[in-house]
Amino acid sequence: MCGIIGMIGREPVIPLLLEGLSRLEYRGYDSAGIATLQDGKLSRFRRAGKVRDLEALLRGISSDATIGIGHTRWATHGAPSELNAHPHFDCHGEIALIHNGIIENYLLLRDELIADGHQFASDTDTEVLAHLIEHYFDGDLLQAVSAAVRRADGAFALAVLCSKTPDRIVAARRGSPLVIGQAHGANYVASDIPALLGKADSVIFLSDDELAEITRESVRIVDLEGAEVVRPSHRVRTDQVSIQKGGYKHFMLKEIHEQDRSVGETIRDRSAGKRSHHTMLEAPIAPFDHIYLISCGTAFHASLTAEYLWERYLHVPIQSIIASEFRMRSPHLSKRSLVIAVSQSGETIDTLMALRSAKAAGAQVIALVNSEQSTIDREADASFYTHAGIEIGVAATKTFTAQIAALGLLGLQLAGEHLSEQEIQSELDNLALLPGRINEALKMEEHVRAIAEKIHHATDVLFLARGELFPIALEGALKLKEISYIHAEGYPAGEMKHGPIALIDEATPVVFLLSRGIAFEKVLSNMEEVKARNGQIVAVTDAPKDPGVIRLADFVIPVPVVRGISRPILFTIPLQLLAYHTAVWRGTDVDQPRNLAKTVTVE
Repeated sequence: MCGIIGMIGREPVIPLLLEGLSRLEYRGYDSAGIATLQDGKLSRFRRAGKVRDLEALLRGISSDATIGIGHTRWATHGAPSELNAHPHFDCHGEIALIHNGIIENYLLLRDELIADGHQFASDTDTEVLAHLIEHYFDGDLLQAVSAAVRRADGAFALAVLCSKTPDRIVAARRGSPLVIGQAHGANYVASDIPALLGKADSVIFLSDDELAEITRESVRIVDLEGAEVVRPSHRVRTDQVSIQKGGYKHFMLKEIHEQDRSVGETIRDRSAGKRSHHTMLEAPIAPFDHIYLISCGTAFHASLTAEYLWERYLHVPIQSIIASEFRMRSPHLSKRSLVIAVSQSGETIDTLMALRSAKAAGAQVIALVNSEQSTIDREADASFYTHAGIEIGVAATKTFTAQIAALGLLGLQLAGEHLSEQEIQSELDNLALLPGRINEALKMEEHVRAIAEKIHHATDVLFLARGELFPIALEGALKLKEISYIHAEGYPAGEMKHGPIALIDEATPVVFLLSRGIAFEKVLSNMEEVKARNGQIVAVTDAPKDPGVIRLADFVIPVPVVRGISRPILFTIPLQLLAYHTAVWRGTDVDQPRNLAKTVTVE
C-alpha cells in the first residue's frame, strides 16, 4: 500500500515522477503528490484522487528541477484529502517528506513538538517525522533523519528532501519495503521495482533500520549508528512489457490469461523431473513433527488448499493460520516446528511479524514468495519461489494459482519417503499437462461472461464446495466482493444447513463447485436444498453432463477433469472470470478497487 518514488539525475524530474507514480497505482491509494527542489526552493503539488488528477494540476507547469520525490497515499491517519496528501513539510517549508507505514507513537511526538512551538497542518502521523527532522537538523540531513527515526515506533519507508542540502535524497526503512535504483548519471528510490523499469539498471534492497544518502553519482548506506553498510546490487531483470496491458482492457484480465505461463514457469523444471532452485529447496529441512502455514488474504486460501492436499501424505498435524492472528494465539512452537510463510510480495507486514515470532521461538521457517530478495525471503531459513512475474491488478489471480502449484510441489518434497516414486511421478506428469488444461478452462470466458450478465444485479452470492475445493470457494467469494462490491461468502457445502440456508431465495445466486472426485453425491444433495428454496444455481463442475447437474443447475460452467494439485487450480479459473466480468458489468474499477492495496505493509 502507498507508493514512493524519488529521483535525482540530469533530466526534468516532474514527468519521471508522474510516470513512476502511475506504475505504482496498483498498490492502492486515495491521493497523490510530488515535491521538487530547484534553486534552493521546494515546490509541492498535491491532489486527492488519482494520479491523473495530479497530472491535470501539473499540466502547463514548466520546471527544470532534476531532483524530486512523489507519493501515492492510502489513508490510515486522517481522511483522504489534499491537506493529508504527501509530501509533508516542516514549519518553514525547507524539508519535504514522504512516508509509507504507521508511526505508532505519533501522538506523543506530536504533543512534544507542539509544546516546542511546531505547527501542524495535517491530521496524519507522517507529519511528525518532517517536524522531528527539522528539530534535529543542523546541516547534516542524514544525521537528522537518523535521529528522527530513532524516536519513531512502528513501520516506515521514507524519502526526504531539504532545501539546504539540494544535492541529495535521504531514505530510510523499517518494516516497509524500499529499494534503491542505480543508473548512469541518476539514482532512484522507490517502494517497488516496477516504478524503476526502464530507468534503473540495478537495484539495492535496504534492510530494516538502514538509511541511504542518494546523490546523482553515489549511494551511501548506513545503519542507525552511522556505520557504513555494504549491500549487494541486483540487476533489474523484469522488462517494461510486463507492466503494460498488452491489448487487454484491464491488467486483471491479462493476468488471468497469463496463468498457463505463470503456473508453467513455477512448475517447469520440477515437473520435468529436474532439480532446480526455482522449484526445489536447496537448504536441508530439519525433522519436524507439525506444520503451520501463515498468510493473509488470497495467500491464506492457497495455504488452506495446501493443508487439504498435504494432509493426505504428510503424516503430521498441519494448520493454516491467518498471519495477523498467529501472534494473538499460543501456537505450539519449537525447534521441531516447520512454519511456511506464504506471501506474494514477500513484504506483507502481518506475515513478516508472524515469521519473526516463529523464528524467535526456534521454529524453522520456509518462505514461499513471488519476489526474490524481499524481506520475508531474506529472513526465512529457506525459500521456495513462484515465478508468476509482476502482478499489477490488486485482486490476485496468477499469483494465487502459482502459489497452489508451488505449495503442491513443496508438499511432495516434504513428504519424502511417505510417497513412492511412482506416486510422485504420477503427480508430476499431471502437472506437466496443467498449462494446457488452464488454456481449456480459459476458452469458457464468453460463456462465463454471459452468466455474469445474468447475476451482476445480485446483492449477495454464496460459494459452496467440499474438500480441497472449499478454499477455492472462499477465494471465489473474495474475488467477487473485492472487485464487484457484491457481498459474497464461501462455505463448506455441508455447513449450508447450519446457517447460510436462511439467506437463500430467488434473488440469491449460489455458486457450487463440484467434482466427481470430491463427495459428488453429497454436493448434489446440497444443490437440491438450494433448488427447493428457489435459489439460482451456478455449477462449476468437471461433470457437466451429469443428469443431476443438468436438472438442478441454472447455469453450468465445465472444467477439465483432473486430480491432485491441478484440480483446485482449474476450478479457480472460472471463478476469476466470473468475478471479473461481473465487475465489468457493474462498471467498477477492476484493477484498483476502492479501499484495497496490493501489498499491505501496515498492521
